[in-house]
Amino acid sequence: MIKPELLAPAGDMKRLDVALEYGADAVYIAGKKLGMRAACKNFDYEDLKAASLAAHSRNKKFYVTLNIFPNDEDFEGVDEYVEYLQSLHVDGLIISDLGMIEQIRKKHASVPVHVSTQANIMNGRTAKVYADMGVKRIVLARELSLAQIRKIRDGLPDSVELEAFVHGAMCISYSGRCLLSNYLTGRSANRGECNQACRMIFTPEKSQEPLELVEDDGTYIFGGNDLNMIRHLKEIADAGVSSFKIEGRVKSEYYVACIVNAYRKALDCVAAGKPISDVYINETAKAPNRGFNTGFYFGQPVHGEQSKYYDFCGIVIDDRADGAVVEMRNRFKTGDKLEVLSHDDDYLNKIIEVPIMEYADGERITDAKIPAKRVKLLGVRLPELAMLRRPQC
Repeated sequence: MIKPELLAPAGDMKRLDVALEYGADAVYIAGKKLGMRAACKNFDYEDLKAASLAAHSRNKKFYVTLNIFPNDEDFEGVDEYVEYLQSLHVDGLIISDLGMIEQIRKKHASVPVHVSTQANIMNGRTAKVYADMGVKRIVLARELSLAQIRKIRDGLPDSVELEAFVHGAMCISYSGRCLLSNYLTGRSANRGECNQACRMIFTPEKSQEPLELVEDDGTYIFGGNDLNMIRHLKEIADAGVSSFKIEGRVKSEYYVACIVNAYRKALDCVAAGKPISDVYINETAKAPNRGFNTGFYFGQPVHGEQSKYYDFCGIVIDDRADGAVVEMRNRFKTGDKLEVLSHDDDYLNKIIEVPIMEYADGERITDAKIPAKRVKLLGVRLPELAMLRRPQC
């Protein structure tokens, strides 16, 4: 088995650094325009330059999304934008629109083009059309089975790669094309402004038609389980997929770290011919989730129960001789027992007892309760970008 690329989401520079530190081979990001996740901070020109340096200095890759469904006016300034990305040695542009793909292939032929999952590529004939246009990679529709993927792979030249999602949220509609957000809020999901209404809890109003709910306080009537393929990485690779993609550019740095770390370790196990440890499989349930299934890879998805994931308490900003400096996320107190998330197996799942803490001005505290406030855990040493978490009660 050729070891596949592990591709991680990054909504900003902090999450990009976390993704690379925890083992991603590549990251996908967006600039301030033309990307499908406007809710992220995203990357201005200086951030894009920093992203290129951060990735390439580690011998990793970065891809930029231009994957909205553009109107005519959205093409204004595209050439200048692509020229800037080309100057940063961008490793690929992820694009959904046929017209934009054609323009960039004609005017910027040296820039690799990846066809977005939103192009809904479901068959070998369509894949071949894009291959003939000169694209480097096809990001497959989520609705394909492994058998269908294998057939598409067999009909393509070796120069064209296949990418597929292996983990994360699944949109209610076809490969992410959705009108629900636009209908409810006027924010177009197809132009980067999705409010993710399908993942919200809904409660009924009085109506002539009964609506049966399975929870007292509402239900996720539109939301499906998250995709989780960590147990089936070899099958996906054997079907001809060379890039394994994790969904989640709006997710937290904790989510990115937890899932990237699990898949990095799992892929390394598979590449070494070893079974995947339950330690890494169980890690996926410690990040926020809506229960898991295997998507359409083996046919119709089978409903799975939601796991009680862990609360993200803080991230280590600095490891000093007298204690680790943690940027707080959820409240914790002296005496609490917290679990460590780290890409270093010597620290992964280690339990620490929170000691007396100290603010930067030297004030000592026993209760960290101000989000984003930095506190030093006196006497505790933890590697930079390690994270602290605890099971939900």
